[in-house]
Amino acid sequence: MGSYLVRLCVYVISFMLSFWALSAVRFEQLCDVRKPGKVQLLLLLMALALGYLVGQFLFSITYYM
Repeated sequence: MGSYLVRLCVYVISFMLSFWALSAVRFEQLCDVRKPGKVQLLLLLMALALGYLVGQFLFSITYYM
């Protein structure tokens, strides 16, 4: 039970950090400005994917050390 809570916390923290880091990128210059909802959805999905990858990376490092 405790390991699930730790994994959840690591995923949430890595998602928040990746969302914070990706918010510095100006996606409005890359995408159509008339549709801000799609740009925000792109930011959210990229933050989720990056947060998952960072969490998996951290777990794989701690497993082998």
